[in-house]
Order: sequence, then structure tokens, then C-alpha cells
Amino acid sequence: MSKSMIIKKEVTFNATPKSVWNLISNPKMTTQYMFGCEVLSDWKIGNQIIWKGVTEDGKEIIYVKGVITDVIQGEKLSFTMFDPNIGIKDIPENYVNLTYKLTPLEKGTKLTIIQGDFSGAENAEKRFKESQGGWDMVIPLMKKLIETSNDQYKSNVKN
Repeated sequence: MSKSMIIKKEVTFNATPKSVWNLISNPKMTTQYMFGCEVLSDWKIGNQIIWKGVTEDGKEIIYVKGVITDVIQGEKLSFTMFDPNIGIKDIPENYVNLTYKLTPLEKGTKLTIIQGDFSGAENAEKRFKESQGGWDMVIPLMKKLIETSNDQYKSNVKN
């Protein structure tokens, strides 16, 4: 029996759920923390989601594609995901799920990120480790971006 390969990360932001939702769903925000990729979707269940970026030589590329599986505006977003550039078959078994869950707190919002299960996918161990490392780089950028945005908002409100 293979072991489960699910990534679970939790991060608390000093921000409203609306601000955190904007962070994960606004292409202008995602390009600032997700390796230059903008997330594009109409956010309807069953429809496509893509992460589009630009290569070093200036060509547009889709780095990740998938399908929206669940949306509760401002609370939860789930989708399948697959990198069409890693040389494995584009079949359902090679897609993994990603869920963002937002929980309002007394002061801030907790974002829970659950990605996987990689165990049934091709190159599972490698993809699992790379995704863990990716989140370790991305989460601090997300935190810095949202806190900077909040500081700018607060100073504009005071003026």
C-alpha cells in the first residue's frame, strides 16, 4: 500500500477573508508571488483554470492547467492541476487536487492549503517534493504581499 502524499500548509494573514480571496484569485496578485504566473478562470465549477506565465525567452506558456471542482466565494476554492510541460501523460491520474480554505479569525484569516494526493500520479515523489519546496518559497511572498497591501490601504484610509 502506498503512503499518502498530501501537502497541508496553514498560514495566518493579518487581513480580511476578502483580501485573502483576492490574493489567491486575482491575476495581478498571483503574478507577484507565484513565479510570475497569473491565474485565469471564470471561477465556475467544471470550467478551466490556468496558470499562465512567460518563459525567459519571452514566450507565453501555460505552466499549470486544471478544472474548478468547488467554489464558495470568499471561503473555499478547489481545482485539479497538471503541469503540461513536465513530460508525463495528460491523463486524469496525473492531475492532483489543490484546495484553498479561508477561515475568518478574530484578528485575520487563516488560509489552509491542501495539495495532493500525489501518490497515484506519475513521478509522484519528485512532484510532491517540488511542490512542498514551492510552497515554502511562495507562502512568505504571499504574506509579505498581503501585509504590504494592507499597510498601503491603512495609510490611504488615514489620509
